[in-house]
Amino acid sequence: MKNIIKQISIVAFAAVLAISFTSCEATRNANNKQKGAVIGAASGAILGAVIGNNVGKGGNGELGAVIGGVVGGTAGVLIGNKMDKQAQKIETEIPGAQVERVDDGIVVTFDENSGVYFDTAKYNLNAASMATLDKLTGVLREYPDTNVLVVGHTDSVGSDESNMLLSQRRAQSVTTYFTTTKGLNSGRFTTNWYGESAPVGDNSTAEGRAQNRRVNVVIVPNEKMISDAEKEANGGQ
Repeated sequence: MKNIIKQISIVAFAAVLAISFTSCEATRNANNKQKGAVIGAASGAILGAVIGNNVGKGGNGELGAVIGGVVGGTAGVLIGNKMDKQAQKIETEIPGAQVERVDDGIVVTFDENSGVYFDTAKYNLNAASMATLDKLTGVLREYPDTNVLVVGHTDSVGSDESNMLLSQRRAQSVTTYFTTTKGLNSGRFTTNWYGESAPVGDNSTAEGRAQNRRVNVVIVPNEKMISDAEKEANGGQ
């Protein structure tokens, strides 16, 4: 996977966090297992990986509550190890996807160059897109102790209002495929959308617009994974 360098500055949990990180591979991103042991505080890095500096624009609700904070101590190390393995599995199963290990979570980005394709003004999943999501479904089944956030985005073609609706439909089409078509537990999933307000590419070019027609799939530890890790860290008590 190509090198990805991002600098993120966002507001999270009433604190301003300035976070810089470099990712060469999902499992080599700033040594996440060690990082989990020392941070132990609410983190906005995952949110920044999804929407960058666009906090407060668009969206159907607060993402922070879904993403949660970084688990510290030995429990954080244990969680980091599990998420590292899961990220590596996704990279193996879906070589074209952009996979980032950020704090306790995994951010998978799908655009037309990485397996889930949306034409301008369209939100339906084609056969190739479904094949990619089938592979991710297998990983989500293998690692059930996680919650999943699906976030939709668009390019800037069309009005703000139509793009907000389009990004909603794109995210919901992915969530519906996971939960209805593939039968994953709907309780694991939260859906959000940002229209054209969080671009990652230049909307003045065809290539940039293709990058912006994307969906993020964010995978974070659920309460069971956190509880199990805390028990293991305390010697099973």
